[in-house]
Order: sequence, then C-alpha cells, then structure tokens
Amino acid sequence: MDRKDFLTAIGMGAASVAVFNCIGCAKGSTGSPSTPAPTNVNFTLDLTTAANAALTNNGGYIYNNGVIVARTTTGAYIAVSQTCRHESTSVIYRANQNQFYCQRHGATYSETGVSAGIITNLPLTKYNTQLTGTNLRIFS
Repeated sequence: MDRKDFLTAIGMGAASVAVFNCIGCAKGSTGSPSTPAPTNVNFTLDLTTAANAALTNNGGYIYNNGVIVARTTTGAYIAVSQTCRHESTSVIYRANQNQFYCQRHGATYSETGVSAGIITNLPLTKYNTQLTGTNLRIFS
C-alpha cells in the first residue's frame, strides 16, 4: 500500500466513525432522554444553609431532586428539570445569556425551559417558585 492509499483509507475510516457518532446529534433531533423530568415536585430550600448559598447571588444555581434552581441576574428565582432532553446530561445556568445550557451537546433552553431547537425541540419541564422569607419553595 502506498502513502496515498494509506491516507485515503485512514480518512475514510475516520469519516465513517464521525458520521456514525453524529447521527444522534443531527440538527433538529428530538432526542429521547433516559431520565424523565421529575413530577409532583414540591420541596423547600432554606436559603440560609451552606448547601443553598449559591442562590443568594444573582446568577447562582444548584441542583436538587432532579431540578436546577437558579437566580436570574434580576434576582428572580426560576426552576426547570435539570436533565438535557437530548442525552440526559445535567444542564447549567448561564445567567449572562439568560439560558440553560448543555455542555455536552450545546443545546440551549430559555429561562422557562423552551428549547432553542438547535439540538432538540423538546423543552425542559418548568416548575413554580415561591419565596417566603428565606425559604424558597419549588413545586409543580
């Protein structure tokens, strides 16, 4: 095998692997999460505890009971299911872009859980929040 044939074989092999691995990542893919969004959500977070300290700062977020709870740059509390609808990866909250983001595949969701539709068109489940003193209730 000469150099040209070798490089062609390597290139075709790499291309096949890339195509195979990206089939599930195609634009507009609806995905199929293996972890369903929590239902009947109803829990309260004490914002004075160290475990919830991130929520005392605008832009901070935590995970709790399968939910990502965040504090927006304007100080509002929001909560959505923490699992990306494309491939069951926990999303993060990007306060400066007002969105939830999947670091694994780049899927983005609005602060209400609506998908931007680039990777998946399935939304995150949105939950209600209610602040009473230093207690933040998250519920369906």
